[in-house]
Amino acid sequence: MSTTHVFHRSLRATPPVAVRGQGAWLYDSAGRAYLDGSGGAAVSCLGHNHPDVRAAMHAQIDQLAYAHTGFFTSEVAEQLASQLVADAPAGTSHAYFVSGGSEAVEAALKMARQYFVEIGQPQRRHIIARRQSYHGNTLGALAVGGNEWRRAQFKPLLIDVTHVSPCYEYRDRGADESAEAYGARLAQELEDTIVQLGGDSVIAFVAEPVVGATAGALTAVPGYFRRIREVCDRYGVLLIADEVMCGMGRTGSLYAVEQEGIIPDLVTIAKGLGGGYQPIGAVMAQGKIVSAMSQGSGFFQHGHTYLGHATACAAALAVQKIIHRDNLLQRVRQQGDGLRQRLQAALGDHPHVGDIRGRGLFMGVELVADRAAKQPFDPKHGLHARVKREAMGRGLMVYPMGGTIDGQLGDHVLLAPPFIVSDDELDQLTERLAGAIDAAIAQTQS
Repeated sequence: MSTTHVFHRSLRATPPVAVRGQGAWLYDSAGRAYLDGSGGAAVSCLGHNHPDVRAAMHAQIDQLAYAHTGFFTSEVAEQLASQLVADAPAGTSHAYFVSGGSEAVEAALKMARQYFVEIGQPQRRHIIARRQSYHGNTLGALAVGGNEWRRAQFKPLLIDVTHVSPCYEYRDRGADESAEAYGARLAQELEDTIVQLGGDSVIAFVAEPVVGATAGALTAVPGYFRRIREVCDRYGVLLIADEVMCGMGRTGSLYAVEQEGIIPDLVTIAKGLGGGYQPIGAVMAQGKIVSAMSQGSGFFQHGHTYLGHATACAAALAVQKIIHRDNLLQRVRQQGDGLRQRLQAALGDHPHVGDIRGRGLFMGVELVADRAAKQPFDPKHGLHARVKREAMGRGLMVYPMGGTIDGQLGDHVLLAPPFIVSDDELDQLTERLAGAIDAAIAQTQS
């Protein structure tokens, strides 16, 4: 390849050129095929080149590609909002469309703050989130996130956010502590933190129902989120569920919080919303928040050029209709069970696999140097990066990360294949992943 002028993620290596996608596969310019075991970054829920999404986008472009929302709405944006609200947690009344997950989190933070200004509580200024979380890479979202590696060099630019413990059962639940007691302890930590900051000075608590990139498909213990909801209600704190990665069917229900039995005040969605066919995200807002603004100032003091982009909305509406039409939530649950069973069979007794976790087609594998002691590998090995290289060499895309435990220690691999993934493809995914893990670990021991 000739010298690139693209500012790539790595400035030391140019990635392969993707030229074609079909189903769960991507193909590069050299003709190599890659099984998309991570949906990119848990984006490609329908796989690649879906004919119905293509057709919807073509039809929309032929009619109207874009109109600025300062002047117009569009039929397709209205239809998408109606579809999403109909499927959303009870009390959700509106969708605020943006271009991606980070934008959605930024909008939700500002929406939460403005809500309290509108109802006469302008003293509320604190945000609480969890360590080892990820909420996006814009400055506000980065500040809320608890990914220390991503935050470190930008800390002087970040707003002050208080972080509490994640729900990380594999490492943090006491040996003689029940799952219920562990969840209660974490909820008490949140309550103590709210009291310390001032019960009437906290705006929101932000959490991923299933933690994605930073910690690798961490699911909460049963009852944790119900207790968190109770604590937030006690102090009038808004609960923001960040479902950018885990939402839109990825865990087997359209909204991941459905499985927790709670209703958040705001939900951020993106990735699986448009399936990668166009950049789109949204904030799903409870009626009380929208009403406060409509009865107060009359507007949300925020905006971007590409809000409610018609072509993006058309792609997302098509994706969501296909998920309903083809009963893909049931398929996620079915294939998710199959993926878990395959991972357990191939890696469950592996001396360097500490934990296999997740929900639906959103699974994580945590790698350890010593299984009995749960000791992580030395970060100097960059094991996660080695796993990615080895997997790509075997024609498999996965999403490994380091710093799983505290931003420095720990390695995991995140899996998020398309909802349409076949049994044969799950077999290939598991076999190639196991080979990549073994090869990567062998390099650290040579």
